[in-house]
Amino acid sequence: MDGQTPAPAALGVMTPTAPGPLPAYRAKVAAGELRPDAAQALAAEKLQDLWRRTRGYDPRPGAAPEESGFLSRFFRRKPVDEAPGDVPTGLYLVGEVGRGKSMLMDLFFATAEVPRKQRIHFHQFMQDCHRRIHAWKKENPGGEDPIPPLADSIAGKAALLCFDEFQVHDITDAMILGRLFEALFARGTVVVATSNTAPDDLFKGRPGRDAFLPFIALIKQRLEVLFLQANQDYRRDRVRGLPTWHSPDDGRAERALDAAFRELTGQARGRPESLTVLGRKVEIPQAANGVARASFDELCGAFLGPGDYLAIATHFHALVLDGVPRLGPENFDKARRFVTLIDALYEHRCKLVASAADQPDRLYERGENAHMFQRTASRLMEMQSQEYLALPHLT
Repeated sequence: MDGQTPAPAALGVMTPTAPGPLPAYRAKVAAGELRPDAAQALAAEKLQDLWRRTRGYDPRPGAAPEESGFLSRFFRRKPVDEAPGDVPTGLYLVGEVGRGKSMLMDLFFATAEVPRKQRIHFHQFMQDCHRRIHAWKKENPGGEDPIPPLADSIAGKAALLCFDEFQVHDITDAMILGRLFEALFARGTVVVATSNTAPDDLFKGRPGRDAFLPFIALIKQRLEVLFLQANQDYRRDRVRGLPTWHSPDDGRAERALDAAFRELTGQARGRPESLTVLGRKVEIPQAANGVARASFDELCGAFLGPGDYLAIATHFHALVLDGVPRLGPENFDKARRFVTLIDALYEHRCKLVASAADQPDRLYERGENAHMFQRTASRLMEMQSQEYLALPHLT
């Protein structure tokens, strides 16, 4: 040795400029963007190992997404029945809400050196699968199996699939998942997923779960399960201290809601998302990272009922609601739906950030139903409290 201090690389120490999710995580901690967290650091190390094993991974060289005419091209391709060798084991990251699972997966996805990769909310993925299966059946009325061509289509677009908020509530999803994922794994697809639910608890207590158990076994076989035992709920930390009621409903309030959505999601705008309730679609104009954004008229002016609002309250941990007007006999139907919406949000501890014409106790001051609204006004006031904002979301 010449007496000089070895370079960090020679010591095996990763610098912030080194590739992969672990250096990116450490750089955020060093910059003060994240608090040191042993559980998150362990998850970042696991993701770094997966990053190394998938670096340059492509089980189907030359495959590329084809957006136009996918039904006629992808769905008529010869299915791939044999798995390529040395398929990397994926990762299933499970933990309570707000522990940083999505943030860690984002770091992994952003740094993953995989030619074809896709990150998608699991609910959106299943909706797309149902849509494509329906389209296949219309084009192929002879009863051909849609799963192999669907898996070909998905695997052709992504050798790495990253799912956020993996959850199974719908029996139709449960019926599809086992065969679809078996086909995807056979095509060499690597899966990374975040979830609030351990694999053994998926679809628990639901009719038909016995038929779902082979899928759970498949997940545990093909994905390493890591429990993120972080003590801090970072999601609740973001909402605590955040002003949640903005009146009057003016340009300042609109800017405040824009800032709140950006703070809660890390994004300026979300993407449209639809929830399936008893076979119907409930459209959410914007959604990102478990936060929904819609206007009062979009949620309370539409023909929605208690089941629809329950789906919103359980699927999203926060709702940003624009433009709550003054309420009275002239818009009683909207007021009644608003009351139902607030009841659902309150009972499931869903957080509300809203702009409104006035403070809650002055929204509905006249008419025979004004007295009825007092309970809702009280709940709206309580939902602004730090005590309520600290409560965990109930799904």
